Amino acid sequence: MKVYFNNSCKICKAEIDLYKKEKIEQINWIDITNNQDAQKETNRNDSELLRRLHVKKDGKIFSGAKAFLIVWKNIPKYKFLYLIFKLPIIFQIFSLFYEIIAFFLYLKNKKQIKTN
Repeated sequence: MKVYFNNSCKICKAEIDLYKKEKIEQINWIDITNNQDAQKETNRNDSELLRRLHVKKDGKIFSGAKAFLIVWKNIPKYKFLYLIFKLPIIFQIFSLFYEIIAFFLYLKNKKQIKTN
């Protein structure tokens, strides 16, 4: 499983660093910052990658709140978050809040996108 995240965003990096501490061998953490390979692997442009967390698992790409569910499900210490946030009503609320926060983080970090 590959997790595509923005290592240049202090908030994103801080959260991912917590997950990395668990040393889950099945998770390959990929920094999307100026990473054309990540764009090719996900079939997403740099703006789309910057906008949301992405996970590639079993050949499929998941983004946003669904991507977080997959990450949490695969880290034993955080599996309780998966069990809570996968519940339908809670997931809808989580998705909404995720999109709001992700939008503001995107606005804060979009200057890192290279323009050709």
